[in-house]
Amino acid sequence: MHPQTSVGIIAPMLAKIMSLFLLGLIRVLTGSQARWHGCPPKAEQRIYFANHQSHADLVMIWAALPKELRGVTRAIAAKDYWTKTPFKQWLTTAVFNVIYVSRDRSADEDPLEPLFEALENGDSIILFPEGTRGFTGEPQPFKAGLYNLALKYPHVVLVPAWINNVQHVLPKGEVVPVPVLCSVTFGAPMQLRADEDRRAFLERARAAVVALRDV
Repeated sequence: MHPQTSVGIIAPMLAKIMSLFLLGLIRVLTGSQARWHGCPPKAEQRIYFANHQSHADLVMIWAALPKELRGVTRAIAAKDYWTKTPFKQWLTTAVFNVIYVSRDRSADEDPLEPLFEALENGDSIILFPEGTRGFTGEPQPFKAGLYNLALKYPHVVLVPAWINNVQHVLPKGEVVPVPVLCSVTFGAPMQLRADEDRRAFLERARAAVVALRDV
């Protein structure tokens, strides 16, 4: 067998093995409870938007989705952090198939452009509208990206989600995960209302996420 052919076969296998390993690991560490409170899991194009308190958020919400949805749902990840090492880049590219976004505001590229491309291709996406991890239980104000996506893609279903307790699995600055029971609660879909301005929509979207905390 030609070496390139071998690599072409082995690489997807390694990604699949790592995917199954991480799925099992996150379920052992967290219980990975998915609670579909406001809507059922459904094969439709969606934007899941959630609170953000840990790097483990990406894996947690990915693991909470049913298998048939994981393959068509892509998380947003900060390019500067997740491409720092070859392993992080391979993990997020080959295993999670994330959408890299740049946090460098001096760059010429619109940071939402990769998200536009994914949505145009029919993917669902996982978005953390705070933009960066918070330090308390209260989500920070949502940035404009969610509003711009809702405005541009009104047919895509917007689903709020609350990720509970995952910040204790991998606290900021730590590298060793700690077993803690966690859950992801998915709420009722929402839409951008006619003539609703950006501030009102983002406040309503944030409130929809926070409301799931005590469900």
